[in-house]
Amino acid sequence: MLLSWMKLAMETNRLAVESQLVIWTRLTQIAYGQGTVAESMLMVTEKVAAFAEASATMATGGSPHKVVKGYRKRVRANVRRLRR
Repeated sequence: MLLSWMKLAMETNRLAVESQLVIWTRLTQIAYGQGTVAESMLMVTEKVAAFAEASATMATGGSPHKVVKGYRKRVRANVRRLRR
């Protein structure tokens, strides 16, 4: 049980660090005038979609581990896309 909680804490910490990288990258692009309207809209719409997916996962008996895994997958995709 303790190991499961430690793993969740570690994965959540990784999610926080990766999310901050995405936020920093997007804000830097906006500050330099390189941000697009599409990217700004994506910032909002992807959060709503991720929340809906997480809610559905929890409502159908999914675990917090699965929710964090889903969020990390989306955040890593953003990191790869924004670094191009």
